[in-house]
Amino acid sequence: MNSLIPLAAVLVLAIAFGIWYRRSRGEFRRKRTANGPKLTAEIIGATLGSRATMVQFSSAFCSPCRATKALLEDMVGKMSDVRYAHIDAESHLELVRKLDIRSTPTTLFLNSAGVEVGRAMGTPKRSQVIDAINAIH
Repeated sequence: MNSLIPLAAVLVLAIAFGIWYRRSRGEFRRKRTANGPKLTAEIIGATLGSRATMVQFSSAFCSPCRATKALLEDMVGKMSDVRYAHIDAESHLELVRKLDIRSTPTTLFLNSAGVEVGRAMGTPKRSQVIDAINAIH
């Protein structure tokens, strides 16, 4: 009986971590301050949108990255004031370190000035992307 208690505790902790991890992937997190580095069109390799720009960091062997790219490209096609940029994290390690990108896919949401106002780690849902863009003024 005593040997089952640690097993049950580990199981409960693993389930709690799994639930937290699943719910936090793709969730838009607003930055509290807009003091971060300004990203220019030259840095991201695409023009900035008049309202917002979504910058996705991904890696070559990341299947969620491909799904995120397809979703964001589809959404940008329907929004004339929003742009999308794709950056290979492996080729831009200095920028990844500077922006504290910890996993792929990570999508940064920039305002019209190129300042990060939020980010989503993992593959966001369409509704989460729409809410994030609507939150940008």
